[in-house]
Amino acid sequence: MNYFKKSLFLLLLTSLSAVAQQKITLEEIWSGAFRTQGMTALEAMKNTNQYTVLNYDRNSRSSQIDLYDFATLNKVTALIDSKDHKQLDGIDSYTFSPDEKKILIANNSDQIFRHSFVADYFIYDIAKKTLTKLADYKVQEPTFSPDGTKIGYAHDNNLYVYDLTTQKHTQITKDGKKNHIINGITDWVYEEEFSFVRAFDWNAGSDKIGFIRFDETEVPEFSMDMYNQGLYPTQYVFKYPKAGEKNAVVSLHVYDVKTGATKKINLDKYNDFYIARIKWTNEANTLSAQVLNRHQNNLDLLFVDGNSGATKIVVNEKDKAYVDVTDNLTFLKDNSFIWTSEKDGFNHIYHYDKNGKLINQITKGKWEVTNYYGFDTKTGTIFYQSVENGSINRDVYSIKLNGKDKKRLTTETGTNAATFSPNFEYFINSFSSAKNTPRYTLNESKTGKLVKTIVSNEALESKLAKYDLPTKEFFELTTEKGNRLNAWILKPKDFDPNKKYPVFMYQYSGPGSQQVNNDWNNTDDYWFAMLTQQGYIVACVDGRGTGFKGAEFKKCTYKELGKFEVEDQVDAAKVIGNYPYVDKARIGIFGWSYGGFMSSNCIFQGNDTFKMAIAVAPVTSWRYYDSVYTERYMQTPQENASGYDNNSPITHVAKLKGNFLLIHGTADDNVHVQNTMKMVEALVQANKQFDWAIYPDKNHGIYGGKTRLQLYTKMTNFIKEKL
Repeated sequence: MNYFKKSLFLLLLTSLSAVAQQKITLEEIWSGAFRTQGMTALEAMKNTNQYTVLNYDRNSRSSQIDLYDFATLNKVTALIDSKDHKQLDGIDSYTFSPDEKKILIANNSDQIFRHSFVADYFIYDIAKKTLTKLADYKVQEPTFSPDGTKIGYAHDNNLYVYDLTTQKHTQITKDGKKNHIINGITDWVYEEEFSFVRAFDWNAGSDKIGFIRFDETEVPEFSMDMYNQGLYPTQYVFKYPKAGEKNAVVSLHVYDVKTGATKKINLDKYNDFYIARIKWTNEANTLSAQVLNRHQNNLDLLFVDGNSGATKIVVNEKDKAYVDVTDNLTFLKDNSFIWTSEKDGFNHIYHYDKNGKLINQITKGKWEVTNYYGFDTKTGTIFYQSVENGSINRDVYSIKLNGKDKKRLTTETGTNAATFSPNFEYFINSFSSAKNTPRYTLNESKTGKLVKTIVSNEALESKLAKYDLPTKEFFELTTEKGNRLNAWILKPKDFDPNKKYPVFMYQYSGPGSQQVNNDWNNTDDYWFAMLTQQGYIVACVDGRGTGFKGAEFKKCTYKELGKFEVEDQVDAAKVIGNYPYVDKARIGIFGWSYGGFMSSNCIFQGNDTFKMAIAVAPVTSWRYYDSVYTERYMQTPQENASGYDNNSPITHVAKLKGNFLLIHGTADDNVHVQNTMKMVEALVQANKQFDWAIYPDKNHGIYGGKTRLQLYTKMTNFIKEKL
């Protein structure tokens, strides 16, 4: 090769390398430059073999609910376009009436807490193309009756029924009052920890409504100062039961639409209890309720007679630690029911008759069912998702009601999730992995055979190619104590095994959680990739207490939150520190929420292992967190003071040697900024230097405007300076 050609070749090689090495920037990450395409608000219809998707037209700034055919994927029609209706300046969310001839459309939504919101609601008649406002005020959780003639909803802590024929509003309850009485909507702690908002349900006959009433008069109040709303700060005050404090007193009621009478159900045999779920069975006068004791280690599934109010225990679940509430309760035509439970040590599907007698355990094995999709009455087939193909993966399966003829319906290793057509002939599968961007496909339900690709992210993949991103390497890490833990590691693309790299560890670690999972993950993964481009190795380890490896692995942290989890992160860091290409003097750790609790504990208790830590929105003592979550895993502080205090980061601040960055939002209704203030005072009195950042009026997610960009810039700079 002559000199000119050689020079040209080297120049070309250098320029190609430069293209391949294009650097990710925080500005790109937080501008949405790497956002994936999906299917927003995908809903399978119940009465026709079709599905709907909420689509946005950026040019006209309008929203439309589009109807598609499952078999062909062809768009049938736009059911409604917001630009055709002056009252609508967009569609936030929607639900269909049972006959799917009307749609309830939410607009101008105002978020309350994590799941709850109020909105202007409109009733859209698809055939007539008419749009009618439900009420002159914003409401919560409007729900059609099964016969489609009425809508139940909540407003200002009271329940109402709207009659679509007479257009009359009937107020069911009249004692609702902020921070005192709530009817039919959950309080803060139920919403956050039992993950539901609508605490009322219509019966099959559309003539009764069962609802939960919350009397939170005696629940202590928490207040948050809001700084950016005027000359003087304002206070937001709400009821928040901390561990060991008084909870709302709950009661169960049945309202008779025909007579206007409300019956209180006698639950006097229970003391200091939770009603974690209510749901009418297929029998019009039988209401089911899941009742938990305060320790949450005894769950009764009750059947309640809607006429007499009589109750009977149909299923009882006990556990030496705690019982998880199930959302998978499904009543079949004969009122027998599907139920999921981890009573054999792993979460599985069970079939009970209508009296609560066990017919059979449908799935079995040392793996977990992670989602129940439904039951096809024609073929007697159940569809579900599980981790049979490894605890970091998800696949879709079918199995007969008798537990036979099991089939794996998905073929690609990663995370698969299904939305089934009403007749169960097809399902839309969403698939992604650590290597593959999300892809939506239409599949046959009998065999899982691919019919057609609906949405892929090829454009994003092409865009990402020039960044030459590292790939997660999944592996099982074994600590010196013999604990085998799921892990992943990200190395720089120009990794040199002869060099010594600093390591930045990420974790969450909360009970039943999972960060080591094989899917296309969130924006943090782009941040981690960016750090590898700057010479860092990033690693993640799921320690004991995390999920999808059985009840024993998950529940071993009971009454000692933070003990084994911290031990595992420190031990994992020591293992990683001994890799020949790791600089064991430069290991850092990061976490948010429970992960912030953990990263704080790790740099204090693992002060010879970790050089730096970042804790965002951390719990610093479980004494400051809510009753339902904390007591599920810790019992009360009165019963288990040592479990609370021995594992609190505040107890260990004097051990700090490394560099610590503490971050919190002042309007965090979940993990209160009080947690950070208490730890700041402890650090100050221990004469420890640390860095911290407070975000005014920001909640647990700390976002809005340029907030995330500023936050991640701060964290990135801290890593560069201290690691």
